[in-house]
Amino acid sequence: MHKIILLIDFSEEYSKSLLKGITKYSREHGPWVFCRMPLFHRETMGIDGILDWAREWEADGIVGQLYNDVSVEKIVQAGIPVIAQDFKERFTDIPNITGAYRETGAMGADYFLKKGFQHFAFYGFSNIVWSRERAEGFEERVTRAGYQVTYFEHEKARSSELWYYKPSSLSEWLASLPKPIAIMTCDDRLGQHITEACRHSGIRIPEEVAVLGVDNDEMFCELSDPPLSSITLDAEKGGYDAAHLLDRLIRKEITQGYDIVVEPTQVITRQSTDIYATPDEYIAVSLKYIHQNIDKNLQVDDVVKQVPLSRRSLEMRFQQVIGYPIYKYIQNLRIEKFAKKLLETDQAVFEIAMDLGLNDTKNIARQFKQIKGCTPLKYRHRYLAGK
Repeated sequence: MHKIILLIDFSEEYSKSLLKGITKYSREHGPWVFCRMPLFHRETMGIDGILDWAREWEADGIVGQLYNDVSVEKIVQAGIPVIAQDFKERFTDIPNITGAYRETGAMGADYFLKKGFQHFAFYGFSNIVWSRERAEGFEERVTRAGYQVTYFEHEKARSSELWYYKPSSLSEWLASLPKPIAIMTCDDRLGQHITEACRHSGIRIPEEVAVLGVDNDEMFCELSDPPLSSITLDAEKGGYDAAHLLDRLIRKEITQGYDIVVEPTQVITRQSTDIYATPDEYIAVSLKYIHQNIDKNLQVDDVVKQVPLSRRSLEMRFQQVIGYPIYKYIQNLRIEKFAKKLLETDQAVFEIAMDLGLNDTKNIARQFKQIKGCTPLKYRHRYLAGK
């Protein structure tokens, strides 16, 4: 039976998901015993105090948020297997629970590009790895599409500035941006900063500013006004994989650890990004109609009826503005809705198809495989494995 110290921020949704994965593994391969050590012990006891406690308790391993300083060497020398959550920077001497941060940024950029945006911004921290690399992935994809990214670094704001009560550097930055603009934030907490600053400055969301966060922390997303769209992360699987690695280190099956990489899964759309940035009135009407009726058996002819254009004219304008034919846009959006339901419900493929107004499950499964690269059931298993 392993005895594991968990030095984690238990209030964060991301950390809670990691813990779900860790405890899932322990139930299957344990039992394990956990000592939940709140983060303030890191400040009050220091690494020396934590190690003293670990020795007294006869801990077999540690999973925690640690500082990237000389104290890490003390843990290595103590010989206790440890996995660090890279909440500041990645460690070089011990394995990390890290993330595919650049891929997450690229996913956010692709999401906004498909909505037709031409102005982009990022709000985050330049001195934290998970924020910095998300920004890099976001900018790389936006630049490849021929656009530029404007930045606002949180650390530049004065610590005494109450951005949510009075005009601030953040509000001034938001007011100065070209509109409409797509803003990705490094996490949901900073996403809520943007929505609050916009609300107090009279900037309309999503009409003028569309905001996308990361983590899909429902507390922050729903407290936001309007509710915040966010990128979900497969943190629970990351916790499961981290526990597996720790188990192997404790059993001395391996002597050298490796990084656990948490992957982004999908964008959860809420009101903060529910808009399509195009000056073409007919395309905007078409997009709005598609998104409002995607749960029906929507056809291209249904979209054409919403505007005073011929099918050919609308098809040509839609392709030019959006970059996809109308049928392909409908198909892609339907598959995204389908994928979301696969991960959020335990409904059968047939039931999900019925909810989307479809009765040809074989056709939807074929389309799903074309877009996602695997069958619906394999997709569900891939992202829910270990949960």
